[in-house]
Amino acid sequence: MLYYNDNDGGYCDQSLRFFRFCPAGYRRCCAGAVMGSDFLGGDAGMIAPHSITLHTLMFGYTGQPPLGTLDGCFDSGSLTAIVGANGTGKSTLLKTLAGLLPPLGGHFCMAPQARRQLGYLPQLTEFDRQFPLSVNDLVLMGCVPHCGMFGRISGAWRNNALNALDTVGMAEFAQAHIGTLSGGQLQRVLFARLLVMQSPVILLDEPFTGIDAQTTRALLMVIRQLHQEGRTILAVLHDLEQVEAHFPRVLMLHPEGHRWGDCGEVLSSTAGVTTPLQATTSLQTAMPPQLRLVP
Repeated sequence: MLYYNDNDGGYCDQSLRFFRFCPAGYRRCCAGAVMGSDFLGGDAGMIAPHSITLHTLMFGYTGQPPLGTLDGCFDSGSLTAIVGANGTGKSTLLKTLAGLLPPLGGHFCMAPQARRQLGYLPQLTEFDRQFPLSVNDLVLMGCVPHCGMFGRISGAWRNNALNALDTVGMAEFAQAHIGTLSGGQLQRVLFARLLVMQSPVILLDEPFTGIDAQTTRALLMVIRQLHQEGRTILAVLHDLEQVEAHFPRVLMLHPEGHRWGDCGEVLSSTAGVTTPLQATTSLQTAMPPQLRLVP
């Protein structure tokens, strides 16, 4: 049986090991009623452990026209930059994948473990720095998916938190109040929390906006480490030079057609373009197979 989880919008089937996220209301249904090409293209059992598969996923805000529709897969262990002009839905897509916004149509699939331990880093402007937490307490929140909200935090987890703070260069601030930190320091601490979470899937919304160059370089090293460990990472970014240097895959959102593929091919296909990108038939035909143009 498949059960709809009303809290996070996901169908969970423990035998098939996946979640399905869609805008349907609360219901319980038989697996046979939703399996097949309409659900996972007949390959439900083949979903990769930490991949995110999108099936005609429409993202946006309820009551407003969708910002886009996507079909495709963020492969397990991939490192993808999401780029595009303001208003194209980059952050909205990330919030949809994080379960903070319901899809407007279609659905996406994610393994239950990845969903439970999903690491989502919002923009710094969305973070409440006045909340009464120390730096160490904030980092220890990363163990909640493992210990539970009210579970005992062992000495091993506390050591993990201190090691994570040391990795991002913030060990000396462990007892400081988060409200006393600069933007760059807070972002380092939030990355330390991600390290403690041991998330198989990590979503980063503009992680380098408003922080200094030194912190950016340090956090890029953390992202590289997480990628080498096999994590699936999606990051909303604006600096295309940064994207080209550090991100092998790119999803470029545009109202006239999204581009999704290898970094060099996506960026070279838009090089020198100063007018709005056009998703023309000729462009679609000329593109290599690994570069998809999604209407």
